[in-house]
Amino acid sequence: MTLAPVLTAEEALVHGLVAIPSLSGQEGDAVGWLVERMTELGLTSSTDGAGNAVGVLGHGSPQTVLLGHIDTVPGDLPVRVEDGVLHGRGAVDAKGALAAFVSAAARLARRDDVRGQVVVVGCVEEEASSSKGAHHALAEYAPDFCIVGEPSDWRRVTLGYKGSLRLRARLAVPCGHSAHQRRTAAETMVAFWRRVEGWASDLTGHEPRVFDQLQPTLLHLNTASDGRTETSVAELHLRLPPAHPPGPVLEGLRGLAADLPALTLEVLGQCPAFQTDRTSPLVRTFTRAIRAQGEQPGLVLKTGTADLNVVGPVWGCPVVAYGPGDAALDHTPHERLCLAEYGRAVDVLESVLAELHR
Repeated sequence: MTLAPVLTAEEALVHGLVAIPSLSGQEGDAVGWLVERMTELGLTSSTDGAGNAVGVLGHGSPQTVLLGHIDTVPGDLPVRVEDGVLHGRGAVDAKGALAAFVSAAARLARRDDVRGQVVVVGCVEEEASSSKGAHHALAEYAPDFCIVGEPSDWRRVTLGYKGSLRLRARLAVPCGHSAHQRRTAAETMVAFWRRVEGWASDLTGHEPRVFDQLQPTLLHLNTASDGRTETSVAELHLRLPPAHPPGPVLEGLRGLAADLPALTLEVLGQCPAFQTDRTSPLVRTFTRAIRAQGEQPGLVLKTGTADLNVVGPVWGCPVVAYGPGDAALDHTPHERLCLAEYGRAVDVLESVLAELHR
């Protein structure tokens, strides 16, 4: 008989959270469970108007918001712990970071030298284009510091993310015989996509850093016909560098389609890139905390998009993204989190919060 692994209380927290499915828009069970756990750990906890899980420690200033997300992408992966590694959807992106936030705040709750307020927010719909939870939090808090929960490797701090523009392109043309000289709806859509690729390459292909390049991706392409009209629908996702915000990029795409009057572009979601100051007091606090663990800290820029893009420009406070795990495992069938790394991340976060709130 194989014995179940013995987990610490902090490890059991992340295991329990990962074990509850919480697809974007279906986070209720996980939120309710986490609110109960945070209450048991000494935080004043509730579900807010957006459905976010919220845990509060203390009051007054300074205020630090630990902004994680509780939703995941689809993928029913068996949840298990083998050789000190937690496997399951959300273990890396990003329930590991959220559980680390709660564990670090719970450690502070056991101290009597904490000044100000720490707020843990487990946001809903981060993986959806709505970012519903983060947008709700914008009006609820005006923090002095913010840490966004995303995997970075416990030794590294993320300073910025690229922006995002997600579009649906739609094209309808009359049906015709394939023997005739005509361009089908599918061919026209593919030709438009090739224009997008070439335009992005001409615009930023010379940039040495991927973070500064415009990266288009064709997510879906479907065609249909009712015997009278051919329809082609494509979903495009463009990762935007800081120099190219959504508005001008959208205008550029419309220009590429200027001679295709039957083609329409619908915006599904957008946000600009965001990059924080590498010399901010929050970054310096993190680098000290990581060095205190005997490691050399790294500062990184990510080519994805996160709630950092939503809150960073509005709150205007020192902000970074941080969390345990290998981001290369995000959204993959191999998602897994080393529990020892998770523990080191909790240690770093406790040290950071203790310094900010002493």
